[in-house]
Amino acid sequence: MTVMRPATKHAVPPAGDICRLSAIDLAEAIRLRRLSVRDVVTAYLDRIEAVNPLVNAIVSLRERADILREADAADAHLAQGGQTGSLFGLPMAIKDLAMTSGLRTSSGSPIFADFVPQEDDFFVERIRNAGAIIIGKTNVPEFGLGSNTYNNVFGPTLNAFDPALTAGGSSGGAAVALALDMVPVADGSDFGGSLRNPAAWNNVYGFRPSQGLVPGGPDVEVFHAQMGVDGPMGRNVRDMALLLDVQAGYHPHAPLSWDKSGSFLEGLATPARGGRIGWLGDLGGHLPVEAGILDLCEAGLGRFAQASFVSEPLLPDVDFEALWQAFVTLRQASSGSALKVHYDDPHKRALLKPEAVWEVENAMRLTAPQVRAASVVRTSWHRTLLSLFERFDLIALPTAQVFPFEVGIHWPQEVAGRAMDSYHRWMQVSAFATLGGCPALNVPVGFDAAGRPMGMQLIGRPRGDLAVLRAGAAYEATQPWQAGAS
Repeated sequence: MTVMRPATKHAVPPAGDICRLSAIDLAEAIRLRRLSVRDVVTAYLDRIEAVNPLVNAIVSLRERADILREADAADAHLAQGGQTGSLFGLPMAIKDLAMTSGLRTSSGSPIFADFVPQEDDFFVERIRNAGAIIIGKTNVPEFGLGSNTYNNVFGPTLNAFDPALTAGGSSGGAAVALALDMVPVADGSDFGGSLRNPAAWNNVYGFRPSQGLVPGGPDVEVFHAQMGVDGPMGRNVRDMALLLDVQAGYHPHAPLSWDKSGSFLEGLATPARGGRIGWLGDLGGHLPVEAGILDLCEAGLGRFAQASFVSEPLLPDVDFEALWQAFVTLRQASSGSALKVHYDDPHKRALLKPEAVWEVENAMRLTAPQVRAASVVRTSWHRTLLSLFERFDLIALPTAQVFPFEVGIHWPQEVAGRAMDSYHRWMQVSAFATLGGCPALNVPVGFDAAGRPMGMQLIGRPRGDLAVLRAGAAYEATQPWQAGAS
């Protein structure tokens, strides 16, 4: 049977124009039948066909015919007056760490190269129920380890602005797909900066929500959920709020989850009224930072001044090295312990990348008193943050300590002349929001003379997600550039 496509009220714009529409405008155009779902999906699939082979951002792409049949069914549903969710008709590619029923989820690992889950993660199910059409997955580093998206299943993802450079990670495929208009909005996850770092390096927005706001999935352990979160990425703040409204909220099978109060998108209708920003910078020289990054971030703080946000230097009395070591311990206790089941199988161990083996072997050496001591340090940091948020509305610092580097380099061996002692030490800057359970938003701050993008983190008080998004929207209004690459 042939499904008749409803007539659109206006001439269909060129595919490139469709792909440049914001997710909010695109959803409205579909809802009002100014664009058919088939028109939208076709435009994005054509864009993916033209661009993705150059950067390898989207993987496990479904067959075009199957996707278009789903688009036609959506158009028929709309023509018959059916109800639509807030993401109705939007094509989305889910990060390849999240479970997607009936669609391969490799986690970037040869161990799971052919794994097809039978159920969705909780937030993926919500995305489907909101009407999105899942077209494929976005590429990740193996098991999400490291801020450089490469693996032995699909290969590396290349930066949206310079294909010689890394996309960042672990949500690298999502960030590049956004920046190059292959998806209108994207999901990601973040333990050590994975929603923030690739957003910074591809000139888009990435939001790490407060701990527990977005429930993960049935296989997410409570201990891991204390630091790893899922969240949205977008080319603008309002698009992220659109997706976050779908992702967020209590789920009875996610014990650390909690319910949101109201809509984040509707909350953005009330603009930020300014505030105070504490600028951590390089923590008084504690963090090695590549030349040029602080200058771009401080220029970003200047744009915040246009939105009535006043910034001032901030250096809390904290042992930042002890804080980092607590992060490393808790990450090993979570991620390393979870990977041990593969390490214990000699065949699978041979398939693990060195960083995964490092996490497991260090986790095996941990004692219960060490894990508790790290938790005590984390608790102290949380209390410090609460006291800081009595003085400041936001805390800011760079999103990354280096600019995007050559894609063939797995991780920087040194930063600003200082040796890095682990595969993630160069992303130490990401640990502060994670350990605090705080919302953190990457905002683009521009490019250096070599054309490499950079971003700045805005960290808010725990469960103060809307306030952070409002500040990001106020900043966005001052920006003289487009978020994505063309």
